[in-house]
Amino acid sequence: MEPFKISIPEQQLHDLSIRLKQVRWSSSFSIEPWALGTDYSFLKKLVDYWGTEYNWREQEAWLNRFPQFMEHVDGFDIHFVHVRGEGTSTQPLLLTHGWPGSFVEMLELIPYLTTPSLYGGHAEEAFDVIIPSLPGFAFSSKPTRPGVGSKYVATLWAKLMGRLGYERYLVQGGDIGAGVSTWLAFMYPERVRGLHLNYIPGSYKPPLTPNTPSVSEEEQAYFDIVAEWLEREGAYSALHRTKPETLALALSDSPTGLASWMVEKFQGWSDCDGDMERSFSLDHILTNISIYWFTNSIASSIRIYTEGTKMPLHFTEGQRVTVPTGVSLFPKELPTPPRSWVERVYNITYWEKANKGGHFAAMENPKLFAEHLNHFFHSLSI
Repeated sequence: MEPFKISIPEQQLHDLSIRLKQVRWSSSFSIEPWALGTDYSFLKKLVDYWGTEYNWREQEAWLNRFPQFMEHVDGFDIHFVHVRGEGTSTQPLLLTHGWPGSFVEMLELIPYLTTPSLYGGHAEEAFDVIIPSLPGFAFSSKPTRPGVGSKYVATLWAKLMGRLGYERYLVQGGDIGAGVSTWLAFMYPERVRGLHLNYIPGSYKPPLTPNTPSVSEEEQAYFDIVAEWLEREGAYSALHRTKPETLALALSDSPTGLASWMVEKFQGWSDCDGDMERSFSLDHILTNISIYWFTNSIASSIRIYTEGTKMPLHFTEGQRVTVPTGVSLFPKELPTPPRSWVERVYNITYWEKANKGGHFAAMENPKLFAEHLNHFFHSLSI
């Protein structure tokens, strides 16, 4: 296990600067901002800021304030943040990000979780926080073979936590991280003390047999909502699953194209009332995008969608996630199934609505997100 510091070569910064100055803008055709995808006026503002005012070295220094490491696990170099909490009774908490996020979206949670005494809590409530970068994301190795999906990543995380000396731990995930965390809890219930989700994986499917309850009206209504959402918003996912290489070549060559593909999700999936800067600073968004750019990881990141189709989160009769599970419901999250559908497999002990937040809740409002984690995890008996 080796300490790791982010240090992007000057040549890469220079290359990015040139590309941002040489954008060939297409003509815009939109009835209203964001109606047909990324709003050009916002994107031009973002790209101009990226090329003139955004200071990567300042952001790099901020990122390096968090202790980072690299560990070789089953042929992969896994990049992760590891911050130990205050006090002597800390609980290990493994946080897994998704797409188009990265480990960056979890960083502002860390102070609330590791030093609660500074925020009105008590030292004995502190966590040791571990935030790995998924294979193919940020500074972790890129998969060079098929089969590196959420289920496989869960086995990597179990080995990583063992090497860190944690025999039992808590896990949390949203987006792709929700699938990884669910697989962890399902396959290693003797190690995982509690599972927290802020998103129910899209591939989740409980068993439906003559021995299980029939679909309720509420559950059917949810299926209808999902179908409508996929028709309206699901094009990105279909492309990621079926033709990732076609898209990746374009996004890997153009920072403006990459930003366009990603910010549309941050705008559409956050609780921002149409104004993305209500939820995120330009610096925060660009740091996340810059990490994708500098590590050239957009191609490897979206391939995990293809892997998800090979090993979806489908359960057969009798299979259960027995680990106590907490779910936080943020109002601008992607379609969320009713509790009855989730409880067919998960052992739900906490089901709590938040008054604000969206798909990137940890990044949008880290204090509120940390409060939900504290409420659930500290309700568990050790």
